[in-house]
Amino acid sequence: MTSITDAGATASDGYGELRAQLETLTTEAFRPELAEIDQLATEEIARIMNGEDQTVPAAVAARLPEISAAIDATAARMARGGRLIYAGAGTAGRLGVLDASECPPTFNTDPAHVVGLIAGGPSAMVTAVEGAEDSKELAAADLDALGLTTDDTVVGISASGRTPYAIGAVEHARAEGALTIGLSCNADSALGAAAEHPVEVVVGPELLTGSTRLKAGTAQKLVLNMLSTITMIRLGKTYGNLMVDVRASNEKLRARSRRIVSLATGASDAEIEAALAATDGEVKNAILTILGQVDGPTAATLLSASDGHLRAALAAAPRTT
Repeated sequence: MTSITDAGATASDGYGELRAQLETLTTEAFRPELAEIDQLATEEIARIMNGEDQTVPAAVAARLPEISAAIDATAARMARGGRLIYAGAGTAGRLGVLDASECPPTFNTDPAHVVGLIAGGPSAMVTAVEGAEDSKELAAADLDALGLTTDDTVVGISASGRTPYAIGAVEHARAEGALTIGLSCNADSALGAAAEHPVEVVVGPELLTGSTRLKAGTAQKLVLNMLSTITMIRLGKTYGNLMVDVRASNEKLRARSRRIVSLATGASDAEIEAALAATDGEVKNAILTILGQVDGPTAATLLSASDGHLRAALAAAPRTT
């Protein structure tokens, strides 16, 4: 029979092992030079914090080759009908959900094509779900519920690179033949080792010891911005730097749609309104009707044949002049 003392020792040993792991992580390192930061004036704290943030882009820049390779591999799978799936816990999971949720209004993607999974489910976006991040099995079950395919890309996100939920997602996805990316902020991480494409952005110790929603969170947001945005560029969701697949779901976006058509074509307001009316408000189609001198149905046919790439559709348009 296990005594209370024995049980306490076992728990202590378990926490001791975890504590030892955390002490090896750059993101968890203590910075003695900031031990008196609470005694400083507010503006001085802000100045220090701003200086810390300025180091993040350089850390991301150091990983651009790995990020670019991951993007190209992701775009190739998505071009075959695959999905981009983020998986993380806590701040990392919230950043994945945020990036996924912004793709439909920005790029007119189906909400099911870019998905954010957070340990503990949607409620974990606002309330911590205790223990969820510690389960690899939960990650596998969440991916199975999506009907994972070999054309999908799964991005495990974890500042520490040791979160079981993120590692479990990557391990399960890789076993199923999906593309895997491991985004972390520590070198030689378990998450990076598990993924086909490790992206380890080492930002160094945080201003507040272990608060990885700071520099690590900023780094993750920057990389996710690149991953989704450049993938969408590769998939033809833009024309130059114009968001030609924007979904006009509110007044601001309707105004933006008209401005995008104007910037792309230089057409008059009357021509823009006529083009949007002829294409059910689809910006990319409207641009094609103006620049390609085709009607709405022809624009739709050309874009379908060009897999949605406006430049290719324009090149194929049968101009009469």
